Amino acid sequence: MNPYIAGIALGFVLFASFLLCGKGLGGSAAWARLSAYLMHLIAPAHIENSPYFGHYFAHGKNPLHFWLVFLGIGTFLGGLVSTFIHGRSKIEVNKGPGISVRGRLVYALAGGILVGFASRLGLGCTSGQGLAGAAMLSLGSWAFLFSVFFGGYATAYFVKDGWL
Repeated sequence: MNPYIAGIALGFVLFASFLLCGKGLGGSAAWARLSAYLMHLIAPAHIENSPYFGHYFAHGKNPLHFWLVFLGIGTFLGGLVSTFIHGRSKIEVNKGPGISVRGRLVYALAGGILVGFASRLGLGCTSGQGLAGAAMLSLGSWAFLFSVFFGGYATAYFVKDGWL
């Protein structure tokens, strides 16, 4: 898909999210709620008394009954259906010639853990900060966006030899 058309479509989805739900888009809240639910299966008393996760279970609430959880499920299923429709459903690991498959997977896992931790520490993921925050003209979100782009370009400069 043309990235400009996709960007415009995403803007309309974000607008609809604000209009219908009163909140912007984000993804880390769904993972936090899923984590709370899974940990509650193992240690319910601990999670219910947790200052971070406890409010998800207050008054007998189920943390999975939240619209961003359903957004995450729909995003996953939509991507899965798209892979089958377009014939891209093979299992592979994309990597450059300077790294092994195992090394690529280790770096991907470590990066995912760091990003997941940082997104909850920062009270939101890149989509929540970049899309919803920037749409509300939050100065912190704009600073975050510029930092992400600058950091991405700077990092790409130093690691490009591993991918080319």
